[in-house]
Amino acid sequence: MEINQITERILKCAYTVHTALGPGLLESAYEECLFYELKQEGLIVEKQKPLPLVYKEVKLEIGYRIDLIVENRVIVEIKAVEAFNDVHMAQVLTYLKLSDCKIGLLLNFNVSSLKNGIKRLIF
Repeated sequence: MEINQITERILKCAYTVHTALGPGLLESAYEECLFYELKQEGLIVEKQKPLPLVYKEVKLEIGYRIDLIVENRVIVEIKAVEAFNDVHMAQVLTYLKLSDCKIGLLLNFNVSSLKNGIKRLIF
């Protein structure tokens, strides 16, 4: 499956979740519901995947946790915030840098229309 097909399916599932739940919930609720929808779509999804951090001789086995990783190719970071800020984008770019993924989706479910809560990041 091509990367654009994967991201389209992720966004379709995200719209389904947002339409059903709307804004105002915790990130963990959106994460669990999106995880469910992605699995129903037949996609390979890992939730809260540990991402090690290696610096010289220092290795943190679980330096970070990726909210969702889809088809081992797309990182999905879920937010429920008033607005994105630079640290949110930096977080996804860091995850992309430390992983083998090249595409990340930053999704903010705390918006009236989900189209205003999507950022696609490329590393």
